[in-house]
Amino acid sequence: MNWILLIIGGLFETGFAISLAKAQESSGKEFWIWIIAFAASVSISMYLLFKSMGGAQPIPLGTAYAVWGAIGAIGTVVAGIVLFKEAVSFWRLFFLGTLIISIVGLQIVSSSQEI
Repeated sequence: MNWILLIIGGLFETGFAISLAKAQESSGKEFWIWIIAFAASVSISMYLLFKSMGGAQPIPLGTAYAVWGAIGAIGTVVAGIVLFKEAVSFWRLFFLGTLIISIVGLQIVSSSQEI
């Protein structure tokens, strides 16, 4: 269950990055809607990170933070490519792939060790 909370928290981290980018492009009422979305996303993301590190089977701090941040980073890169038409290159995708492999490796190592 903690891994699910952590993954959802990482997705909300992507949400707060997207909200900031959208706020940069906006003005007036729309700007404030994106700022509120940012604040809500940050709050939910941090709360889910916090919850994932507790409970019956807590995720270690270092692993939780690394995975949470990586999920947010991957989601933000993908959102940048899809929503903001950012450049796509072999090396960008290559290093994104290595980040995904690292997340999976951390999850495997953390799940197989007792705390």
